[in-house]
Order: sequence, then C-alpha cells, then structure tokens
Amino acid sequence: MSLPKTVRAYSSALGPADCAAGTFHYDAISGRLEWSDELYALHGYRRGEIVPTVELLYAHKHPDDRDRCHDIFMAACEAGGFFCSYHRIIDARVREHRVLTAGEALVQDGRLVAVEGFIVDLTSTLHWETERAAREAVEGALRTRSTIEQAKGILMGVLRIGSEAAFELLARYSQDTNIKVASTAADLVQLANSPQQAALLDTFVQELQRPSECPADREPAKPVSP
Repeated sequence: MSLPKTVRAYSSALGPADCAAGTFHYDAISGRLEWSDELYALHGYRRGEIVPTVELLYAHKHPDDRDRCHDIFMAACEAGGFFCSYHRIIDARVREHRVLTAGEALVQDGRLVAVEGFIVDLTSTLHWETERAAREAVEGALRTRSTIEQAKGILMGVLRIGSEAAFELLARYSQDTNIKVASTAADLVQLANSPQQAALLDTFVQELQRPSECPADREPAKPVSP
C-alpha cells in the first residue's frame, strides 16, 4: 500500500523500526480508511483479516474514552487542523493499550477531505516509568530510613538515651517545627560528620531537647511523614 507523503513523514518521525506505532489515512470523500501494518498489529490483526473502518476504529477504543475521542476527532474534522488525544484501546485479543493518537484533518472549502496521522503505543514506556518510579520510591524510603537510624544513633550516643527516646526527640521536633523527620535527621547526620561543626551540633541537639511551649497541652508527637 502506498501511503501519502505526509503520512510517510509522520512514520519517519516515530523513531526506530521497533517502535510500537503505526500510521493511518482516511479519505473522507470515498470513506476509505488505510492502516499501516503496524496499526493492524496494534489492534490485534494482520493485514487482510479485516477491513479497517472508522466504526471499527471506535469499537476498539476503551468505552470510557470513546466519547472524548469522538469529540476531539469531530472538532478537528469540522474546523480542520491538528488534533491529539491520549486514550486506551482494547485490541482483538482483549489486551489494553495506552496510546497517543495525533494527526491532521484537511478541510477545503468547508468540506472534510482527509484525515491522516499516527498512533503510538505508550504502554511499555508507561510500565517502565512506573516500575522506575516505584524502584526509586523504595530506594528513597530505604535511604530515609537509614538516615533516621543514623540520627537516632547519634542522639543515643550523645545523650545516653534509648532508641525510642531518640526517635521521640526527632518526632517532637518535627511536630513543633513542621519539618519532616527525614530532613531533621539528615541535618543532624551532616553536622555529626563535620568535625568543624561540633558547636553547631551541640546547639542542634540542645534545640531537639528544648520542650514545647505548652507541654501539658501537647498531644503525643505526630511527626511529619519522612
């Protein structure tokens, strides 16, 4: 199938050959919709298994996204110009894909002539980013926990107190100042690791020990989350 030059241009901008993306061209005069091989695959078909139509295209869109996609498409068809939408499709194997559809509606003399563009499957990319974000969150939580444990150890050594009492000092300071426990712990660890900051460390420890202004009215410490 020979696609229009503009659609081939879209295809060349989609990245490497293994990019999960395909192009389309809709001839509004004849009503014919053309898909690239990649777009057939994205919808769970092979070329020749089905005849692509606008109705079939909409049938594969997620029910919750279908009306929004229709409104965006119709607005472009009426006014012409570019359009873009992020939505979900359900392929022939009932697998969900998160895709970006972008294209251009060509209008001449107030009449829709053609619509062409591309669809990019972002599912794998989103999964990878989600996994990376989760991994970074876990790593961040571990680093935070380690920092708090170091800060507790410093207080235990300096003040000769137990682990719970050390954390209570950090938690109470967090409640009184609205500063996260992790931030307070990091500052304490930084001062302890800088011999030239010994005086500031002593002052900071004294500040942590300073009672609240109204201790009788204060509820048990509810520290700001790390």
